[in-house]
Parts: sequence; C-alpha cells; structure tokens
Amino acid sequence: MASASYSSLSSSSSSSSSSPISFHSWRYHVFPSFSGEDVRRNFLSHFHKELQLKGIDAFRDDGVKRSLSIWPELKQAIWESRISIVILSRNYAGSSWCLNELLEIMECREVTGQTLMAIFYEVDPSDVRKQKGNFGEAFEKICVGRTEEEKQRWKQALTNVANIFGQCSAKWDSEAEMIEKIVAEVLEELNCIPSKDFEDMVGLDAHVTKLKSVLSLESNEVKMIGIWGPKGIGKTTIARALYNQLSSFNDDFQLNIFMENIKGSYRRNEINGYSLKLHLQEIFLSEIFNHRNVKISHLGVAQERLKNQKTLIVLDDVDELEQLHALADETQWFGNGTRIIVTTEDKQLLKAHGIKHVYEVGFPSKGEAFKILCGYAFGKKSAPEGFHDLAIQVTEISGYLPLSLSVLGSSLRGMSKEEWIKALPRLRTSLNGKIEKLLRVCYDGLHDKDKALFLHIAGFFNGEKLDRLMQFLDKSALDAEFGLKVLVDTSLIHISDDGCIVMHCLLQQMGLEIIREQRIDKPGKRKFLVDAKEISQVLADETGTETVLGISLDMSEIDDELYISEKAFGKMPNLQFLRLYKNFQHDSFKLYLPHGLDYLPRKLRLLHWDSYPIKCMPSKFHPEFLVELSMRDSKLENLWEGIQPLTSLKQMDLSASTKIKDIPNLSRATNLENLYLRFCKSLVTVPSSSLQNLNQLKVLDMSSCVRLNSLPKDMNLESLSVLNMKGCSKLKSFPEISSQVKFLSVGETAIEEVPSSVSHWSHLISLEMSGCKKLKTFPKLPASVEVLDLSRTGIEEIPWWIENASELLIMCMTDCKKLRSISSSINKLKHLEQIDLSGCVLRPQLPCRAQNGAKSLDSRGGSWRSAEKETRNRARTFQRRRIVTWMKNLFRI
Repeated sequence: MASASYSSLSSSSSSSSSSPISFHSWRYHVFPSFSGEDVRRNFLSHFHKELQLKGIDAFRDDGVKRSLSIWPELKQAIWESRISIVILSRNYAGSSWCLNELLEIMECREVTGQTLMAIFYEVDPSDVRKQKGNFGEAFEKICVGRTEEEKQRWKQALTNVANIFGQCSAKWDSEAEMIEKIVAEVLEELNCIPSKDFEDMVGLDAHVTKLKSVLSLESNEVKMIGIWGPKGIGKTTIARALYNQLSSFNDDFQLNIFMENIKGSYRRNEINGYSLKLHLQEIFLSEIFNHRNVKISHLGVAQERLKNQKTLIVLDDVDELEQLHALADETQWFGNGTRIIVTTEDKQLLKAHGIKHVYEVGFPSKGEAFKILCGYAFGKKSAPEGFHDLAIQVTEISGYLPLSLSVLGSSLRGMSKEEWIKALPRLRTSLNGKIEKLLRVCYDGLHDKDKALFLHIAGFFNGEKLDRLMQFLDKSALDAEFGLKVLVDTSLIHISDDGCIVMHCLLQQMGLEIIREQRIDKPGKRKFLVDAKEISQVLADETGTETVLGISLDMSEIDDELYISEKAFGKMPNLQFLRLYKNFQHDSFKLYLPHGLDYLPRKLRLLHWDSYPIKCMPSKFHPEFLVELSMRDSKLENLWEGIQPLTSLKQMDLSASTKIKDIPNLSRATNLENLYLRFCKSLVTVPSSSLQNLNQLKVLDMSSCVRLNSLPKDMNLESLSVLNMKGCSKLKSFPEISSQVKFLSVGETAIEEVPSSVSHWSHLISLEMSGCKKLKTFPKLPASVEVLDLSRTGIEEIPWWIENASELLIMCMTDCKKLRSISSSINKLKHLEQIDLSGCVLRPQLPCRAQNGAKSLDSRGGSWRSAEKETRNRARTFQRRRIVTWMKNLFRI
C-alpha cells in the first residue's frame, strides 16, 4: 500500500528479523498494497466500500503522508493481516514504497503462509512478469541509482507475484462485477475453516486448498492424482485432512475409502503376484462396502462393482506398482466424477501408472515449522516468554521436517528453560546434519524401563507382531504393555493396522547406535548383538557376559567359517533371545560346534537356530521360559530326554530336520499353539504322549514326513484349526485327531478312504486330498466345506451325497482318470462357482443345471472344449486363493 516513494528507505528493512510477527491472531482481514495515484480515487474506493459492506476489515492509510515513522506501522499491518492483496497498476513499480511493501508481503507469505491475491488493474500480467511496457518503464526509472542486489530483489518479487493467478481488469466489461468477484473470493478464503480433527495442524489449509484445485471437483471425469514427497513430510496427514473435508461436506460421493499405509499393512511376503492383487482387492472391497471378508476370484470384480459409483478413494503409502494395478488399474473401473488420491515416496511409480497430476509436498516455511515445534513442545502455536529464541534455534536444528519437529518437540515438552539451554549444544554437536541424531533427546527423557523396551524393539523386534512381543516379554520386569503405550505416545513407535510394531528406520538406527555405545570396545558387554563380525568374535573368543540379553546373527553375513567352543554361551546366563538364522537361498553352512555344546541359558525365551550342527541339545538345558523354539534344517536326532517344563512354549518348528526320529514328550507344553515338523524325513511315529495335552494347539504341520505312517487316535485336540499332512506318502489312516479342524490337507498320502465321521466335522472349510491315488470312494462331507480338491485320485463316481456339501464353492478333480459319472444331485449345490474336471479321460456327462449354474466348467470334451483354458486358469486361481492363501498364511510356507 503506497502512493509515493521514499528514496532513503533501506532495502534491508523488509528483513523478517525485525518483523512484528503475531502467530496467534489476525488484526486485519485484508492488507491492500497499491499505487495511490493510479487507483485511490476510483477502483480502490469502490473496493473498500464493497469490503466494508461484506464485513471485511481492511487496513486503510487514509492518505497518511509517507515517512520513515509510518514504515513500522505498515510492516506490522502486513504481518497482522490474514490476506494481502497486491493491486498491480501502471505506476506500481515506479514506487519504492510499493516495491518494498511487496518484498515484505512475499516474506510474510513465506514465513506465515499468508494468503496472497493479485489484481492486474489496467496492466498485462506479462508486463508485470517481465517488467516491460509502461509498467517496465516506471520500474526502470525507480531503479536508477539503486544497487544491483536491490533491483534483483524487486524484479524477483514482481515476477513471483505475476505468476499468481489473479483477476485482470482487461477481461471484465464491468469493474463493479470484477470487484464483487474479488470480494467473493476474499470471503471464501476467510470462511475456509479446516476440519476440527486437524485444527491444530499447521499449514494444512494451504495444502488442502491447492489439492482441491488440482482435483477439479466440478469436472465429471475420473481423475487420479499423486501426493509425493519424502518420508515424514506429512503426506498422509494432508491426504487425511483432504479426505475428511471431501467425505464430510461433499454429498456427491456415493462411496469413500481411505486405505492407510498400504506398504506396511497390506504387504504379504508369502503372497506374490496375482494372489497379492486378489488379496489387496478383497480388503479394498471389504472396506469400501463395509462387508467383512469379501472374497473374489478375479480382478474384474472391483470394476464390476464400482463402474457406476462416484467414489472418493485415498491409497496411502503405496510403494509397488502391483498395488495400484490391484486397486485402481484404470479410470474406467469407476463411475463419473470419481477422485483417486495416491500418496507415495516414489515419483516414478506415479509416472509408471500414468498419473500426470502430481502434488509435491514441500518442507514447511520457517514460520510454519516454528508453529509445529511449539505445538508439540508447548501445546500451542507460539512459545512462552523466554522460550522464543530457543524454539527458533531448535526449529532450525530440526531441518524443518515435520516428523523430526514432532518427535523433538515432544521430547522437550515440560523441560525448563535451563534444560532447553543445556540440550541445545548437545543437539548441535551430535547432529552432524542428520535427523536421526535429534531423536536421542526423546530417548533420554524416557523412564529406564521404557528405554530398555525401546532398545529391545530397535535391536530385536522391529516389525514384530504386537501379541508375539507380548508373549516374549510376559512376566518380565519391563512393564511392556504400559511401556509400549509410552513409546506410541512419544512417537517413537506406532502399531500398524495389522498389529505389527513399527519403528521408523532412523529411530532404529539411533537405537542400534545407543546399544553400540554401551561398550564400543567390548561388544560382549552390550545388551544386544546384531553385527555379524562382532558376534563372531564374541562367540569364538567366549567374551560374552551376563549383560547380553539378545543375539541376532544372519549367518549368511559371516565372512569365514566360524568355529565356536562348547562353552560359547557359558558366560551369558541372562541371554533371553538367541536368533542364528540364514537365508535359505544361500545355503552354505558356516557355523560349527566341533566339540558339541555344553550350555544354553535357562532364561532363553526365543531359541531360533537354523541348521543347528549337532545331534542333540545340551543335556542340562531346562527351557522353562522358552516361548518359541525354531531349529529348522538341523542335524538333531532328538531334542532332550525326559519331560521338560514347557508351559511357556507357544511355537515349535523343527522343519527339515531330516535326522530327527521322534519328537519329545510335550505333555507339559500345554500352551503350545503351533507345531511345525515339515520335511522331517526320519520321523516314523508320533506318540500320543506328545500330543494328548495340547489343547491350545491351533496348527499342526507335518507335511512331507515321508516315513510317517500314522497319528495317534482317540484324542480330540479341541483348538486344532489347521492340519497339514500333505506328502506323508506312507500315511494310510485318515488322521482323526480333531473334529474342530478347518483346513485339512492330506494330499499325496496312501489314504484309501475317508471315515464317515468326517461328515460331522462341522468346522471343516477346506479338504485337500490331491494325489491320493488309492482313494476310490468320494468322501462324505459336512455342509461347511467350501473348497474340495480330489485331483489325481482313483475316484470313479461323484455320488448323490455330494448334495450334503451345501456350501461348496469350488471342486477340483483334475486328472481323475477313472471318473465315470456325476450324480444329478450336484445340481442342488447353489453356491458352487468352479468345477474343474480337466484331464478326466472318459468325459463324464455333467448334469445340465451344473453346466449352466457353475461359473466355469471343464470336462475335456463337447461344447466345453473352447472354455478349457479359461476354466483351468480361473479354477486354479480361485483354488489357490482359497487353499494356498489360507495354507501359506497358517503354515508359513
């Protein structure tokens, strides 16, 4: 706002250091900056009148003569206004007052996020941007005698303001209508109230407003946009705020969904390719329609269900193209007006998916970062008296990353000014420009128990399931349940939607550094050991101590062969977590016990030792605290003699221990939930004493135990849900150890018949008997069965009692060479979706209704031959989802 120039006004007077910033309130709604000689008596007077009529309070100078004494008042008015409006006219650039006001406005905008509007009054925006024409001539005159630095600052400010979309008088026939439009835009900006859920979040309004513009909500097209930026910048928060506004105040969307943390919550390492896409789309449809456990057989279901629905979709933290292919492959999947918002750290991923509209989230301004820090440190957006300068310094140290601002602000909350002052030098010296060093302050403020829990997670349990960690730390002195809440509240960890403990990688790095600092020169005196080289030295030199709580060694990282003595663990009586694992794709064995092993600590809670190299465990080992025992691919012949106190044991995995001949007496393992004995090729029998008390057992996997010929009878394991005996080629008797089983796999066994009692197993969902070549009679099934695989069996007929399997969805009987006939009772299966009879030599005649009713059929003949390939693919895909997904998740294949 200027009408005259004052040539002696210093170019440095717009420095923010002298600006009277008010972070808590606005004194004026609008600050107009203008050239008085161009607009005061015409446009400006009408503009002020319209603002007044609408109740908008604008700063007015009322013709006060310019002097140095008024400059502080003008600056204060700029910084205390919600909106600055720059009226660019012919002589605006001919006034140093105007130009210096513009500099101050641009800095205020950068620091506080102030809204800036531009009006091009009888000038072309291009002339302002390039300083040409009459506008440029006025600018050249005022630049005479100015320093080059001052001229360049003015030029840059003019270029920046010209790049802002604004009203141009040349495009309006009526000045009055233009003024009404401008005032309406001012009112809209003033009335833009953020969601209450995010009312304390700094800077969100600007992001949400820009994103609404990118979304073009008035358009009827389907539009995908990306929100891109580094980790910790606030992408999810911005997307959530936008989603809340659109889903709350826009009734046009028929459906809406916010899928949070897709990278962390919906990745399944054991599911790949097509199965992963099906899994993601099932979750997507379940959430958007609010129906639990939606199941689909192909990826076209989303398109079919949503093609006529105007939908608001947010896909948060996407990191793989497959995720987008599964959830939003094409815009044609969705109804007109649909908006899809994708947040990611990978810009290339957005390009690869053809998303052209990408909103980059930049770092907050200095003022916004200051407010964020204050919010976490003081519970308000400004600093108390005496803390202002300290808060500014900490804001600068933080690097303006919202994640570090929140963590650091929380760590300083409640500290006195003296404590802040003492913390500052440490922050500066330990940072070295890296954010992770900041986080140590938050750790230092924790209670000792919470510090210990933090290090447990950083050193051993990051990414672990919450319930599994609670099992490992049950009855410990850490108060784990309360401590986890503290760590969550202080932003040091969070719990993902699928119940996993997630610690940011920078925080984990910090934790590992803290562990190393315990004894830099003597790793055997640290609580946790995770470095392969250091662990090798400690075990080889027998330098472990009572301090060591956990060892995690990736044996594939061992450079040379490691020979350790029988007393390697003798000086570590407090060792609770021992994990010696390897990547089975790189199967070379490098750890040896040439003289056996004399001792393992009594306090062990986790014992995971892949390829354990000797025949037995130490004779004096008493695993009374053991929660999980995993000895895959071991050389064990037996574990221990007699009965051990195993009441804490939840899981035992001896898979691929090919020399083990019998499993130990587990009668006292009354809390055992999962027992894995896959590929134990020397195992012949399982004594009843090993299983009879396992009433908490949920999963029993003995697949590919090729010498196993029977399981104990006369027991009913009341919790058993999954039983896998696939590949037990000598097993002749159907395993009747529990009528509670839901998923049963006995394929490739010597079983000849299924006892009629199975028809009363009311919980059975999946029965897999593929490759049971001696099976000739179709089994009698309970109504609950949904998936049935009898491929490559000797069955000759699908009899009338098939009708009892009333919930059957898919039946696979491929390569059943002896199949002759199919009963018409199959027509009574109302839910049957897939039948696969491919490879059945004599082409049994499928009843007519079954042909028309099932979605995919294949009998290797007649009119169905053309559908053979499609049928096989769909049937097997569906089967894979129903059987393989269930089995893999539960068996950890």
